[in-house]
Amino acid sequence: MTKTEALLEEYEPERPGRKLEGFPGRLVSVLGAGLALFAVFWVFWPLAPQVYRPAFLAVALLLTFVAFGRAKQPTTADYVVAVLALLAIGYAVFTPDLVRRAARPETLDIVFGVAAILFVVEATRRTTGWALPAICVAFLFYAFFGGLLPDWTQIGHKGYGIDRIVGQSFMGLEGIFGVPLDVAATYIILFAIYGAVLEFSGAARFFVEISFAAFGRSKTGPGRTSAAAGFLLGTVSGSGVATTVTLGSVAWPLLRKAGYPKDQGGGIMAASGIGAILSPPTLGAAAFIIAEILEVSYLQVLVYALIPSILYYVGILMAIEADARRHEVHGLDIETPGVGKLLARWGYHFSSLFLIVFLLAIGFSAFRSVIIATVVAFLLSFLDRRDRMGPRAVWEALVAGSRGVLPIVATTAAAGIIVAVVSLTGLGLKLAGLIVDLAGGSLALTAILAAIAVLILGLAVPVTASFIIAAAVVAPALVALGVEDFAAYMFIFYYAVLSEVSPPTALSAFAAAAITGGNGFKTMMLTCRYTLPAFLVPFAFVLAPRGEGLLMQGGLETIAFAVVVSIIAVVALGLALEGWLKGEIGWPARALIGAAALLLLWLEPTVTLIGLVVLAAGLALHFVTRTPPDEPSGGERFTREAPQAAPSSPSSSS
Repeated sequence: MTKTEALLEEYEPERPGRKLEGFPGRLVSVLGAGLALFAVFWVFWPLAPQVYRPAFLAVALLLTFVAFGRAKQPTTADYVVAVLALLAIGYAVFTPDLVRRAARPETLDIVFGVAAILFVVEATRRTTGWALPAICVAFLFYAFFGGLLPDWTQIGHKGYGIDRIVGQSFMGLEGIFGVPLDVAATYIILFAIYGAVLEFSGAARFFVEISFAAFGRSKTGPGRTSAAAGFLLGTVSGSGVATTVTLGSVAWPLLRKAGYPKDQGGGIMAASGIGAILSPPTLGAAAFIIAEILEVSYLQVLVYALIPSILYYVGILMAIEADARRHEVHGLDIETPGVGKLLARWGYHFSSLFLIVFLLAIGFSAFRSVIIATVVAFLLSFLDRRDRMGPRAVWEALVAGSRGVLPIVATTAAAGIIVAVVSLTGLGLKLAGLIVDLAGGSLALTAILAAIAVLILGLAVPVTASFIIAAAVVAPALVALGVEDFAAYMFIFYYAVLSEVSPPTALSAFAAAAITGGNGFKTMMLTCRYTLPAFLVPFAFVLAPRGEGLLMQGGLETIAFAVVVSIIAVVALGLALEGWLKGEIGWPARALIGAAALLLLWLEPTVTLIGLVVLAAGLALHFVTRTPPDEPSGGERFTREAPQAAPSSPSSSS
């Protein structure tokens, strides 16, 4: 096992699974490729949801019980459970009138329904750990024993029997087979296959190389390189932790050689790794769920995310600029082809990414767009003889795509159980009312409570699950106070993703610290500092009078005003947090600049004017009182060795 694989196994919330050999390996390979092809088949020859979703889940659970488990290779018990799971979920496929019996299930329906729920919970435990299964069980107990809760809790209900719970969770399209699973079985697996093809076609290697070539030689080049490479690699991996680990094995040697301390280097890598999950063109898995819940195109969700993504990277670059000067890091003369040469020879790797957005813009569905982009990426692999994707590589990409999506399939099916209970018991509206009451009807306090709830939830469960649960429980509280539904869901999306860099777990930060050898706690706190603008900007979605402009909604004037002012606000916030502008910024000036940033994020003309005045006062105070720093020494030449986790440089290819 490589160091990268070991770190992924330790820190990735969705576990990598067994390394199978012999018959188990061949079985998973065949079924995995078949599952991927089944998803592609569905795009062109759609099946009814009550057939496709259970069929997809049945095969996915069979694969999960073979590919995941404590033993190194599957045991007889694993095969038995896998077959039973296939039969339990398959029952829904071959019982066409199951939905019509949901209100009055028959005995056989209940038996298979209970079995299906248990198998989903166990599959989730194997792929993500105990937290989400425990939450599922707690919700099921709440559905069954809710009638015993005293009135003062305000969440009691009459209590529901096993038949009603099974009917809601298993026999319709609102529970296990609901929207979350539908997203995993359509959007996510197709994009996972696309990411696998990008990696096999050499695109991942090119993304790293172009980042090095573009930024590596300047003083802030190593840090900028990490941010750019993290963004590009995130389109391939789709996971904040995975991007951080892969990026770390490539970027940390550069950051260390340039003079970055271990903790600062780890913070930059963790923040860069998580940024791609917040950014177009792929975003994280929860973004696809937003599209389905709001019944809008995936392109519309990309539009929502565009400006916040720009603001996120403005904040990261502010941190990189400040650290490069405070720690007197230096540029590196990296031996790599120039940007022009790399783009001329391998720039075609960008074309499939642009193609997805173009096809969405002209009206293609996200499903067909990503399949066309996948085919294009495959064809482009033949332009470099090292990366030509023959039948074996295509097969392996299909298998990698389907295996990579198994934890998400289990997670979304389990989250569907929770959604079913929330719908059956009315818990969502009850909790929304409690949150609003606790906040005294204040939208600001409601937003703060909502953010805290999502972050706490994200400490225990993966991003996709925390978003789904919060969308059912927390979003109604924001909408009840007048927040637009798209703003509420984007607010929750950002906090669900940011839970990966939030104390006390901060998986991405601890993974980065394991690579650098730095202090995990310090790396976590630095990562929080680097990403703090991303924690504050979502409040503008729901609180600011013109906050919808940040999501590209409203008139052109509203959008332009929001973009310009929010960029100034994030720059000011970066100055206040990093405390460096041609020298250390004193605390009085930092306080003024920080206050100005918060005023600017209110996005109201009069308050904006006040914020600009306060910002000018803070900057004036700084420049009057500052002590200019000594100029750091110049750069040094550094020849980069091929990183362990990345393929060889494209420049070595003829």
